[in-house]
Amino acid sequence: MSKPVRASDTPYAIETESGKTYFWCACGQSQKQPFCDGSHKNTEFTPVKYKATESKKVFFCGCKLTASQPLCDGSHK
Repeated sequence: MSKPVRASDTPYAIETESGKTYFWCACGQSQKQPFCDGSHKNTEFTPVKYKATESKKVFFCGCKLTASQPLCDGSHK
């Protein structure tokens, strides 16, 4: 299995909106980090769907190594 591109050394703090769906970039190649822009085409990666259940700040993983995709678990440290 291929390793994703490390997009950032820190998580992305994003204010999410209740009821909205977000697609987190799993490959690390998107130009719209931390979200998918379709750059994963022709790779084994697929974006991860995140549905906000409330409006709040969420920390999306930037290193792409988190075990709790799409949220940061501290793997970047």
